Amino acid sequence: MKKLSLIFLLLITTLFTACSDKKENKEVISSKEVIKVGTSGGYYPFTFFENDKLQGFEIDIWNAIGKKLNVDIEFKTAKFSGLFGMLETNKIDTISNQVTMTEKRVAKYSFAKPYVFDGAQIVVHEDTQNVSSLDDLKGKKIGVSLGTNYVNIVKDYDKDSQIEVISYDGNGFEQDVVLKRLDAFVQDRVSSVELIKKSKLPLKLVGSPIVIIENSFPFIKNEKNEELLKKVDSAIVALREDGTFKNISMKWFNTDITTK
Repeated sequence: MKKLSLIFLLLITTLFTACSDKKENKEVISSKEVIKVGTSGGYYPFTFFENDKLQGFEIDIWNAIGKKLNVDIEFKTAKFSGLFGMLETNKIDTISNQVTMTEKRVAKYSFAKPYVFDGAQIVVHEDTQNVSSLDDLKGKKIGVSLGTNYVNIVKDYDKDSQIEVISYDGNGFEQDVVLKRLDAFVQDRVSSVELIKKSKLPLKLVGSPIVIIENSFPFIKNEKNEELLKKVDSAIVALREDGTFKNISMKWFNTDITTK
């Protein structure tokens, strides 16, 4: 009888220990930090869906940051025009969608160190001749993505409002240039090159970049985010120095856009 009681006691102890270990492990897993990153999922090759899987340059960059910091990255997708609203309402911690560091944005948000160096580019139909700058587009129509900095870049250049700027909520301006409903569109140089390469649309880049732009991740200015920002900055520096960012860039663009 004593022997049976001893066996029963050992079983109870083992079960209790196992349950305690499981509970402890669960607490460890649940306490792992999560960074919520907003992205459009519709800006090839930076962030896009293929076979229902979110992928792209931006996704690889944040997965590398998450691994470096030993945190989980949770991606939330929405149209670009709605991402800043999600940031303002704390639905996400930051945005990863080639956000340009403008003076206005830098005054409002805390930005991580730049991770992309690119340029604003004019793209036209391949039949178009004699266009190499915004001056050549005066009296014509150009398309840009709603909520992006390209609207401001064009308007800052075109002081007399001689260019008609049409904003698109998402993509669509590419097809309108192909159909010659628009005379041109403006977006970043790198994604324009990749778009033409993948889609084989009758488009071409013209002239030099209008301006050189730096992209980074915006955070709401508060004490909590300042600590997070320090961690993200440290990861950006380390991943640039060890070649991880360069490798990701070469994978998607066959050139390094992560350094000046």
